[in-house]
Order: sequence, then C-alpha cells, then structure tokens
Amino acid sequence: MTPDLFDRKLRAMRRDRAARMGPELFLLDRAFDDCVERLAGIARNFGKALLIGCPSPAWPDRLRAFAGEIDIVEPGPLFASLGGGTMAEEDRHDFGEGRYDLCVAVGTLDTVNELPLALQLIRRSLRPDAPFIGALAGGNSLPALRSALIEADRASGRAVARTHPRIEPASLAGLLGAAGFAMPVVDVDRVTLRYGELAALVRDLRAMGAGNCLTERQPLTRSAARRAAAAFAAAGSEGRTEERVEILHFLGWAQ
Repeated sequence: MTPDLFDRKLRAMRRDRAARMGPELFLLDRAFDDCVERLAGIARNFGKALLIGCPSPAWPDRLRAFAGEIDIVEPGPLFASLGGGTMAEEDRHDFGEGRYDLCVAVGTLDTVNELPLALQLIRRSLRPDAPFIGALAGGNSLPALRSALIEADRASGRAVARTHPRIEPASLAGLLGAAGFAMPVVDVDRVTLRYGELAALVRDLRAMGAGNCLTERQPLTRSAARRAAAAFAAAGSEGRTEERVEILHFLGWAQ
C-alpha cells in the first residue's frame, strides 16, 4: 500500500492550531469572495448546499443568501465545532447521494491524500446540474519560501521535501472532468505578498492552517532555519521579500 502523502492527524492538528491562534483569513476570504461572486452570477436559488472547509463563521451566513440550508464538512475538529459542522476527511466521508444543489469548497482540497476520490464523493453528493465551486492553493505557490528552504539544505548536501506539492490548473480541470463534472473551468489568481522576514510568512501560514503536514517530513535544525531566514532576506530588496501565492478557482457542473 502506498503511504499517504499527507499525515491525516497532523493535517487536522494544523487546522486546530490555526483555530486556537485566531485564523489568518486574508487569502481565504479572498478566495471565498470569488466563489460568492460566481454564485451571484448564477440565476438560481439553491435548496441545500454543502460547504467544505469553514475557518470563518461568516462563511455559512454569506452562503445563506443563496441556499436555504447548509451542511458544513471541515477537516479540522475545532473549526468544525465552531461552525456547527461535521469533522471529516474529504476522501473518507460519505456525503450522501444526490443530496445537494450546490457545493462550495475553499482551502482544503490541496492537502487531500486522494483528491480524485474526494472529487468523486463530492460529485456523488450533488444533484444533476448542480455547480461545484471552490478554490485551493496550487501551481507555483510560495517560490521564495521553497528557494530559501532549498538553500538552507545545501550545507547538508541533500534536499528534503519541506513544502507541499501543488496541482497545476490543467491537471485540476482534468480531475474534475474525470470525476464527472461537466465544463470544468480553472482560473488562476496570482497574489503577491511582501514580508520583512521569513518568520512573518511562517506565522501567517500557521494561522491559515497551511503548515507542513507531509507524512515524510523532517524539522529544520536551528542552523538550517537561520540559513533559510538569511536566504529569504537576501532574495528581497529594501528590507522586503516578495512571495507569491497562486489560488486556483474552479467551477464544474455535476452530470
């Protein structure tokens, strides 16, 4: 059996840590705002909706403008509890069959071990012609962080996987089509951020529940952490280093 790419328990713990810290929502809210804009362009009222991922209690309230009833599924126990939802992993949860007129999924599917299976389970839960709208981190996200970590590992003479692999837009569209979603569309929102130090970026990632949850992972030694911080700072100018996040926004229609 192939081992899981992502540590399932640690994934939940990372989201719980973000909930305890007070989640950093500026990127997640940006992604959710896009989903709401797309919903506003669909001339339809939805009876029952499924929300996957709920780091903000405001999200269900905003979805109620479009759907009469909302079920929440969240991979983090604390976020699930705070949102009044169910804690579950997307590739291990029975969402039901033909229960929903709409599904919105933001910020969790990029760390699902079996993404094709998760998409199939979501498709099964939707009624025909129901939209599936969402967003996840993908593509060439966090290049400055990745470069700094590679530089930090040079002294040991070997590279260690310290950041998550990311799906490309074309691959995501293909997976949506293979799962049974018609007319899949994937758009890319490239967001540029500027940080004065690597530690500030790491704090934001932790507060987003986006820390490293790879099954095969090794912590940075103190000396490697110092090298990574120096490399990150050296990549910047005027005391700031640019970082980029790519948000993949997707839409498909259940067949």
